[in-house]
Amino acid sequence: MAPPAETRRPRGRPAQLSRDRIIGAVTSAGNVDTLSMRELAHRLGVNHGALYRWVKNRDELFDLISEALVDRILPPGEAASSQWRPQLARIAWRMHDQYLALPGYATHLSRPHPHNAHSAGRLKGAIVTTFLDAGVSADLAEQSYYIFTTSVVSWLAIQENPLSLGPDAPRFDVFLDVLLRGLPAREPGAGRP
Repeated sequence: MAPPAETRRPRGRPAQLSRDRIIGAVTSAGNVDTLSMRELAHRLGVNHGALYRWVKNRDELFDLISEALVDRILPPGEAASSQWRPQLARIAWRMHDQYLALPGYATHLSRPHPHNAHSAGRLKGAIVTTFLDAGVSADLAEQSYYIFTTSVVSWLAIQENPLSLGPDAPRFDVFLDVLLRGLPAREPGAGRP
């Protein structure tokens, strides 16, 4: 007996995969942090071998996702602002919008893992350059980058995994305002107590 029409694959060329198609399937999957490669292949309507030709494992899948998100966070051709706080606020809000659009992504980023050197380097370069343009020394610009990125990603991971905080749940706009008022990093005035 033949399988029902809705479960049979159509004859002809196999479905074509692309970065955008994979990202779309990941976006609709729910939690990217728990998404398996087999489940993603099923969502794409391809066998897992076809998906593995694009991304060999979950690390490469996250590299692909990272590239796409950094392209959205740092659109090509956008001129840097002469004011560092508004520039960083734009980057933070884009991180907010892009990372939270992929449930589980910020949670994944908040844990130690290998980063995509190219996309992480692009984001780091843009943030460090913003601090350097504000007159911060190279060492403190680097420290400011770590503070900024760790803080934003950690806050977003908490948002993805909300506790019952009631009506006083943390707001990103308040968090970001406090974070940017505390940056850039400065040399401590006194040694460790």
